[in-house]
Amino acid sequence: MRSKRLLPPLLILVAACSTAAVHAQATSSRGDLLYTTHCVECHNTQMHWRDQRLVRDFDSLKAWVRHWQGEARLDWPEDDVEAVARHLNATIYHFPQQQAAQ
Repeated sequence: MRSKRLLPPLLILVAACSTAAVHAQATSSRGDLLYTTHCVECHNTQMHWRDQRLVRDFDSLKAWVRHWQGEARLDWPEDDVEAVARHLNATIYHFPQQQAAQ
């Protein structure tokens, strides 16, 4: 009897976790696509690993993505800036970051 009462909340929890994972993967894929399309021409991996890099944490990473997309006149919405920053963070920087607001 108890297991029947626990089943609906458990299903909701599983669905919520699946949705969050799909969102994270989509954001990462979008960030990869944007970065590969617009940034990699000038910013190869060496750019990110150099000793003089200005990126020191996730917030400064987002700020630099925002800055350079502006310089390139890409006019990205904040979601795209966030997606590229998360992609770079996941693949190169590995800074701690706050979860995106849902």
